Amino acid sequence: MRRQRINVPSPDPDRDKSQNPPHSTEKRPKPQDSHSFHSERNVFLLCLAMRAVNSLLVQTYFNPDEHWQALEVAHKIAFGYGHLTWEWKEGIRSYLHPMVFALLYKVLALLGLDKPWLMVKAPRLLQSFFCAIGDLYLHKLSHVLFGYCVARWALFSELLNWFMFFCFPRTLSNSLETVLTLVGLYYWPCLRASSSRDPAVSRSWGLFVAALACAIRPTSAIIWAYIGLLELWFTSDRMKFIFLETIPIGALVLGFTFLLDRLVYGSWVFVPLNFLKFNFLSSGGDYYGTHVWHWYFSQGFTVMLFTFLPFSLAGIAMAKHWRLSGLIGWVLGLYSVLGHKEFRFVLPVLPVALIFSGVYLASLSNPHGLRNKKEQSSKSCMIWPAKMRWAVVFLLVTNIPMALYMSLVHQRGSEDVMNFLSREAANDRLKSILFLMPCHATPYYSALHRNIPMRFLDCSPSEERSIPDESDGFMMDPSGFASELAKNWSLPSHIVLFDSEERKLQEFLSLHSFKEIKRFFHANFKVDRDLQASVAVYALTAP
Repeated sequence: MRRQRINVPSPDPDRDKSQNPPHSTEKRPKPQDSHSFHSERNVFLLCLAMRAVNSLLVQTYFNPDEHWQALEVAHKIAFGYGHLTWEWKEGIRSYLHPMVFALLYKVLALLGLDKPWLMVKAPRLLQSFFCAIGDLYLHKLSHVLFGYCVARWALFSELLNWFMFFCFPRTLSNSLETVLTLVGLYYWPCLRASSSRDPAVSRSWGLFVAALACAIRPTSAIIWAYIGLLELWFTSDRMKFIFLETIPIGALVLGFTFLLDRLVYGSWVFVPLNFLKFNFLSSGGDYYGTHVWHWYFSQGFTVMLFTFLPFSLAGIAMAKHWRLSGLIGWVLGLYSVLGHKEFRFVLPVLPVALIFSGVYLASLSNPHGLRNKKEQSSKSCMIWPAKMRWAVVFLLVTNIPMALYMSLVHQRGSEDVMNFLSREAANDRLKSILFLMPCHATPYYSALHRNIPMRFLDCSPSEERSIPDESDGFMMDPSGFASELAKNWSLPSHIVLFDSEERKLQEFLSLHSFKEIKRFFHANFKVDRDLQASVAVYALTAP
């Protein structure tokens, strides 16, 4: 397995040249490259199979952006109907990410496969393909930095971690950003002990991937500013890096995105500037809630790492690779400055932390091999002392139940109800729907895939923050809000609501001749509101 390490530069190039004459080095790459290719292919196929199963097991609702900022937008592009939230009207989102799924929808439609089940599963299956690429590059990055054993255990950590299992296959822009982060980090020379064999080509790829990540999510610039500054510090060709690589490649990707947004928006829109104005200059994100400054350190990121936390911390101390571990602190620190915080914002550095978990796990089986990457082999990595066995069992029994519960049980009602309604619509048993629940609590047209009237409660930010939006107004007084709404509504054929508000609307539902036809389990415990244990569907029983 040592021959897999051909991309790792020697700390003493002159010595390598003296020990390996030119004629001998010319003969060696072919078998090594072939071996490396087959090994990478096997890793990719393993990851692809596991992520495909992973994507099918994710059946719960996590964050509205998975649907409302990706699939819903893609559905409107592909089929001409779907809801665009206020962000798209204000021009603070790029169409680059939704376009990926719009193309998938178009292919499904052309093949006659745009059926309810596949419309829901296909986007996550596509994302699982991207995830497998990210997993492969995590393995490659770990391999080139720390050796074979660490790469193996880093991949184990990534595939097992409950939050990666729960979140990575979802169609969030953060998931694709994470993939691009893993791919991009591999190509940056500044993270390696010495330059790669062709640093210019390697760095150019890294710059291209970084620019693509920033085009999809402007906040990805936080990650790449750190990497760029490192490269600027350690490189010997700073002028070339800035003027012949960074500016041309950045302009190319930015220009392409600019033209794409012009095409879809129908006017010139500079998304990064609009995004910056709303999220940073006006603190618009705070409208959706704020957390204390230390939330990522004390709760958010620690929950994401879960039982891998002590292993990652031990690995950071053991590896002493401060350039890579510094990226984690940099990202958590800068995101902590912002008032609005979410788990998914720091998803791109979770795999980086799991690489260090792989460092510590590898040290349990081969403590001496970590000192010299070339000493690591598949045989040495198969040594399983008692300490290693206990560590693996501990990680398995803590992460697998958590991953399965969060992916299969917690908050599944939001997706189950839309699957049911899509079948009802396909059988022409559905005319219109009113969602009397907090805004964006379920998927929308992308899951229903039928162009019928639907209405949900709006929660767009307002300049007058003292005035509650529709969603807040309903949650404060469900009965009073529904009664006012009914004065001017077009009577829906179905109403969808959580049981927590259902109890307060029984009289209203009876008065307007609605009867329960279906109920779906949703959650065992509350998150940020009263317990929403189930989702109920009511149908109109009289005209």
